[in-house]
Amino acid sequence: MQEACKLAAGNWKMNGLRADLIEARALARAFPAPDCGVLLCPPATLIASMAEALHGGPIMVGGQDCHAAASGAHTGDISARMLADAGARHVILGHSERRADHGESSETVAAKAQAAHGAGLVAIICVGETEAERDAGQTLEVVMGQLRESLPEGATAANSVIAYEPVWAIGTGRTPTLEQIAEVHDALRAAVPDAAMSLLYGGSVKPGNAAEIFAIANVNGALVGGASLKAEDFGAIIAALEAS
Repeated sequence: MQEACKLAAGNWKMNGLRADLIEARALARAFPAPDCGVLLCPPATLIASMAEALHGGPIMVGGQDCHAAASGAHTGDISARMLADAGARHVILGHSERRADHGESSETVAAKAQAAHGAGLVAIICVGETEAERDAGQTLEVVMGQLRESLPEGATAANSVIAYEPVWAIGTGRTPTLEQIAEVHDALRAAVPDAAMSLLYGGSVKPGNAAEIFAIANVNGALVGGASLKAEDFGAIIAALEAS
């Protein structure tokens, strides 16, 4: 049976100017031949310039969102084809900040993922519970429901990655226990349609806790926020994944 690929994905969120491409270049110098997949998802304004800066190297570039339509009257939006044309190979979809700030439903996420697949992009589909849902004992119900409703037909290990990000751990410095992470990732592994689909953990991943997180069964990598902005920090996380 094919094993899931390891992937360290960095989500720069709404951070980064052209001067910050120095961090991407530094990462490329530090990892000319990484033993795992490495992905940087900068803001849309930097995708083309980052792809150019990293051209010919192993570090991939991705987007942080896309529209479900291929084109049209959608002011301010970006289609999956546009991301691919700019040099992206992946796109993050359904991040909790998109679900909360923009009211995105899982059905919307599935439509976007379908568009991403059509454009040849790998969709990184995010799922995760809020603190209230965790406290109410609804974690698996919520996460499995989001997974079921966000995965489009035809999702495989080749075109989709799942990222579990407990909402209450994103950017807070709080991290679930290793047992809590394991419980969700075990459930995800049993539920995904392709046994080789990569499962990432996200939520306050940093150099100090990466190794113990990557030691958990069914954790194939991480979706990293703030710690991916600096090559030194993200490099330490990548090294921990390589060693896992």
